[in-house]
Amino acid sequence: MFHKSSKHRIHNPVSVRIQRGISIVTAIFLIVVLAALGAAMMTFSTVQQITSAEDVQGARAYQGARTGVEWGAYKVLIDSSCAASTALPALGGALAGFSVTVTCSSSGPYTEAAGTPFSIYLITSTATSGTVGTVSYVERQLQTTITK
Repeated sequence: MFHKSSKHRIHNPVSVRIQRGISIVTAIFLIVVLAALGAAMMTFSTVQQITSAEDVQGARAYQGARTGVEWGAYKVLIDSSCAASTALPALGGALAGFSVTVTCSSSGPYTEAAGTPFSIYLITSTATSGTVGTVSYVERQLQTTITK
């Protein structure tokens, strides 16, 4: 009597080689897809980091321009002076590296119905950092009008 043992099956060597070849193709495909996904994630991460840094610089430029407007308002209201153009001294802290220019123009004096004279002052403050035409360049400009 002959017993068939399930442990001793005869395999076709050609089908084993084909199966091994398919496994290698599948593995290479998965490696390529995962590498492409990793590269895409790195690109998104880099773009997000650059955009975030530009947002921070924009907020700093805004604060620098606001500083110039406040300085110009002080000069008009307290010192009663309105210089055509003034470059503020170097700013410190987070605003280091920004240059701020303040311009002031006045019109008047005008007279109200009650006979009180007044003048109108237009203060423009521009804060800049970096070189024009480069990625690191940032500029913000604010204007305000003061009646005195």
